[in-house]
Amino acid sequence: MSSPCDVILFDVGGVLLTNGWDHKERAEVLDRFQLDSEKFEALHPSPYDDWEKDLIDARKYLDATVFYEPRPFTHEDFLNAIFAESVLLEDSALPVLQEVAAGGKYLVGSLNNEAREPNDYRFAKFGLRKYFKVAFSSCYVGLRKPGPEIYKRAIDILGAPAERILFIDDRQGNVDAAIEAGMKSIRFTGEKQLRADLAALEILEISEPECGVTYQ
Repeated sequence: MSSPCDVILFDVGGVLLTNGWDHKERAEVLDRFQLDSEKFEALHPSPYDDWEKDLIDARKYLDATVFYEPRPFTHEDFLNAIFAESVLLEDSALPVLQEVAAGGKYLVGSLNNEAREPNDYRFAKFGLRKYFKVAFSSCYVGLRKPGPEIYKRAIDILGAPAERILFIDDRQGNVDAAIEAGMKSIRFTGEKQLRADLAALEILEISEPECGVTYQ
C-alpha cells in the first residue's frame, strides 16, 4: 500500500505542548499578578485575535489588556510569565513528531494558532524547528483556525493536493475545518491513540518509543 499522504501538519498547543495562552494559563498568570480576571477576559478577545494574526505585537496586546493603568511590574515580567506556562504536554505527541521527521518520508510542519512572541519562544525552547520544515502559524500567515482561509493558504503554499495532506489537532472544530478543506485529519487524544491512527494509515508501525522525549 502506498502512503496516503505526502505532508503531515501538527498543531502545537494541546498536541505537542500545553496551550500557550488559553483559559487555564491566563487564570494562573492573572492570579499570580493579582489582576481582575473578569475585566481582563472582557478586554482580551479583540486584541488577542489581532496579536495571534500578528497585526499587533506583544506590547500593544498587553497595553490593551493589562497596562491600561500603572502596574508594579513590567511588560517583560508579564510576558515572561506567559512563556513560563509553556511546558511539554503530559501525553505529548512530540515523540511521534520526532519519529515521523526522522523517517524522512514526509514533509512535516505545523498549522497552529499562536502569537509571534510565544510561538517563537515555544519553537526555540522545545526545538520544534528541528522537525518542522514549514510553519503555518497564525502569526506568520495572518489567519487563524478554524477559519477556512488558513487551510486554503496552507494547501496553496504546499502545492500538494488537499487529500495528500494530513492534519493533527486536539480540537474537533479545527479537525472538522481541515476535513471540509479536503485534508485528511486526526483528532489527537493522546500519543498511544495517535500511534494507532498513524499505524492504520501505514505511516508508523505500532511500537513503544525506545527512549524518552528530548528537546533543547
